[in-house]
Amino acid sequence: MDNFILYFKLGLNHVLDFEAYDHILFLVVLAVVFNFNQWKKALWLITFFTIGHSFTLALAAYDVIRVDMKIVEFLIPLTILITGFVNLIRAKNYYTGKERINLIFALFFGLIHGLGFSNYFSMMIGREEEVLFPLLEFALGIEASQIIIVFFIILLGAVLQNVFKVSRRDWILVASSIVIGFSIPIILERVFW
Repeated sequence: MDNFILYFKLGLNHVLDFEAYDHILFLVVLAVVFNFNQWKKALWLITFFTIGHSFTLALAAYDVIRVDMKIVEFLIPLTILITGFVNLIRAKNYYTGKERINLIFALFFGLIHGLGFSNYFSMMIGREEEVLFPLLEFALGIEASQIIIVFFIILLGAVLQNVFKVSRRDWILVASSIVIGFSIPIILERVFW
């Protein structure tokens, strides 16, 4: 039980660490397209992201794949930028049930984000023989933190739209633009060539 709490907290804190805010930025651009009535779709979004990054994290933890971390660290903000731009292009269509693209992004871009966790996770478990349970416990912590973040994003969107009468389209455009603005400098500082 102590190990469960340890790895769960490490997963939770890894995402909620504001120094590693690229994960939070990605969750913002993924979740901003959902409203409060779509909370089930938002939960699927979080689950798809967890499945994606847990898969590559497991492959890296079992030493099945190795990827140059400079490339991964560059690709992570690039996934944020791409998702943000797609939100800008499709902002007026999201309230007609076309949020599926973000579910696809959550799964496939989650694969890249999982590789970003791999160094942290490997340092965390050290030379332990058992990798599966720490991996699952860490993934549960990540899942819980993502639920917290996505809940606040959807709640903020609901307040802005229902109290301050901001249109859903404008909420998506402004939030995505802000995230794009944060992601560009990260991409530039992580250029690996």
